[in-house]
Amino acid sequence: MNIKDICGALDNQTRRDILKWLKEPEKYFPPQGIHVPEGIKFEGGACVGSICDKAAITQSTISHYLDILQRAGLVESQRCGKWTYYRRNEKTIQAFADYIKNEL
Repeated sequence: MNIKDICGALDNQTRRDILKWLKEPEKYFPPQGIHVPEGIKFEGGACVGSICDKAAITQSTISHYLDILQRAGLVESQRCGKWTYYRRNEKTIQAFADYIKNEL
C-alpha cells in the first residue's frame, strides 16, 4: 500500500465520487455485466461507459481517473472484449482506513 499514491488519488472530488458510487453500484448504475462472459466472476462493479454517464465527464477523463485509482490500488478491473468493468478493491481501502485509524 502506497499512502502517497492513495492520498493523491483521493485528492479529486470526482475520483472520490467514483469510489462512493462503486461502493453501491446497484444504487448508482444501471444493471451491469451483460458483456461479462459466462463463467467469469466480477461482481460489484460498473463499466467505464456507465461511470462516464454518471459523472457527466468524457471517457478519456474517466479512463485517466480510473487509471489513477487503479495504480493506487483502490480499484480493480476486468476486461471483457471491448468493455472494461471496475470495482473497488476493498482490501486496500480497508488497509488504508486502518492506517488512518491507527497511525494518525
